Amino acid sequence: MPWLLLGLGAFSNLWKGETPNPWVGAVGVLLFNSLYIQLVFRSFVPDRRRTTGSYVLLGALAAITFGLAAGYGGSWLLFFPLLSLASGTILRGRALTLALVGLSVCGVAVTVWRSDQASDPWTIGYGTFVSGAVTASILALSETVRELREAQAELSRNAVERERLRFSRDLHDLLGHTLSVIVVKSEAARRLAPRDVDAALGQIADIESVGRQALTEVREAVTGYREGSLVGELERAVSVLTAVGIEGTVHRGGPPVSPRTEALLGWVVREAVTNVVRHSDAAHCVFSVTSGSERVVLTVTDGGPSGEQGGGKPPGDRRRGPGAGGEELSYAYGGTGLVGLSERLALAGGSLRAGPGPDGGFVVRAELPGEPGR
Repeated sequence: MPWLLLGLGAFSNLWKGETPNPWVGAVGVLLFNSLYIQLVFRSFVPDRRRTTGSYVLLGALAAITFGLAAGYGGSWLLFFPLLSLASGTILRGRALTLALVGLSVCGVAVTVWRSDQASDPWTIGYGTFVSGAVTASILALSETVRELREAQAELSRNAVERERLRFSRDLHDLLGHTLSVIVVKSEAARRLAPRDVDAALGQIADIESVGRQALTEVREAVTGYREGSLVGELERAVSVLTAVGIEGTVHRGGPPVSPRTEALLGWVVREAVTNVVRHSDAAHCVFSVTSGSERVVLTVTDGGPSGEQGGGKPPGDRRRGPGAGGEELSYAYGGTGLVGLSERLALAGGSLRAGPGPDGGFVVRAELPGEPGR
C-alpha cells in the first residue's frame, strides 16, 4: 500500500494545473487507486486471488495505466511499476514472468515514445520488473510459511492421535492381563477355600500382590516410563498358568537383550498368556526366547486340543484381523490385543504372527531386530 506514494507526482501535476484535461487525469487516478487497493487485498485470500474477477480487475488496471502513461508521460510513467506490483500480487509462475517482461518492455517503449526527459527509460523498465518480482517473491514466501504452519499443526494433531492410540494400547495390554490374572486367581481361591484354606489364602495373597503391582505399573504407564522385564513377565506367566492347571515351560537361549526389546517381548508374553487362560483348553504352554545378533525371537506355543486357540469356544466367536504388516492374525472374541501388538512391534522394525500350530494348539511368534555386539 505505501507504494501508492509513487503516484504523488501525478497528483502534484493535477494540483498545480500542469496536466491537460485534469478531470480525466483525476478520474484516472481515482480508478487506478481503487482497483489497486482491491487487487492488493485479494492477494491475501488465495481463493479470491485465483478468480476471474481478479484477472478482470488487473486488466482494467493495465488499461488505465497505459492510457495515463501514454497520455501524460512524466511522473505518470511511474504507474508502470505500480501495475507491475499489482501483477505480482495476483499472478504466479509463467504468467507472472511473461507479464513482468511485457510490462518492462512496454514501460521502456512508452517512455522512449514520449521522449520525456523527466524519466529515464531504463529506470522505468528496471523498476517495473523488480517491483513485480519482489512482490511476488515476498507473497510466495508468505504463502509457503502459512502452508508450513498448517502442516506443522496437522503433524501435531497426528502426533497427539498416535500418542492417544499408544496410551490406549498400553492400558489394554496392561489392564487386560492384570484383570485376567486377578479373575483366575480369585476363581482358584474360591475352589480351594472349602477344602484347603491355606492354599486359598495363598491365592488371595497373590491377588493382593498382583493388585499392588498393577497400581505401580499403571502409574508408570501414565507417566510414560514403564520398562517391562521379560524375566519377570515370564515368571508371572508361569505362575498364572499354574494357577489354572496349565504347565508352563520357559526356554531361553542367547545373550541378554536390550531393555526396549525386553519391554516389547514382555507385552507379547502378557497378551499370549491372557489368551491362553481365556480361550485355550491346553494342558501345557511353552515359552521360547532366542536372541542373536540378527534377530530376537519369542515363541509362545500352547497345546490346545482343537488345533486353534480357543478350542473349546464356539467357532463363530473367533475373528481374524490384519496385522501391521498385512498378515492375518487370529484372535478370539474380536479382541484387539494381537493387532495392537503387531502395530507396536512393526514400529520397532519387528513382526508378529499368530495362528494354529503344525502340531495342534496355537502359536504366537514375535520377531525383533537383533543387537550386534551384545
